[in-house]
Amino acid sequence: MANYTKEQVVARAHELAKTMADTPEIDRFKQVEAKINENKKVQEYISRIKSLQKQAVNFQYYEKTEALKKVEKEINRLQDELDSIPVVQEFKDTQTDVNDFLQMVTNTIANEVTNEIIRETGGDLLNGTTGSALQAGSDSSCDH
Repeated sequence: MANYTKEQVVARAHELAKTMADTPEIDRFKQVEAKINENKKVQEYISRIKSLQKQAVNFQYYEKTEALKKVEKEINRLQDELDSIPVVQEFKDTQTDVNDFLQMVTNTIANEVTNEIIRETGGDLLNGTTGSALQAGSDSSCDH
């Protein structure tokens, strides 16, 4: 059984990250993100929304309730229009795909670490119990 330092594990994590960056999910995300950044119409919407969001923060701070409601309504209208642009929907879809992919990798790593601990301690993989938990359960003389 090999013992790894924290630095070695982090180095392997960097290697994994580089590998993941070259997957179809990430490639697609990069392509669609470039389309978003090059799309003048989309950038104008984003700019207008950001500007209105700054106004909204000021109105909120100065308790200008009516002006705030008006600005929030305009932000929502612009956001809806922005969301209706096909490349924006495509971008959101690729974001979801990337997030799902990253979640799957994270869950796989967490599950495998747990399973490895169970295997190394002679535990029960089906029940998810480590060997030390099994021993503690059988050695217990406490009658509850």
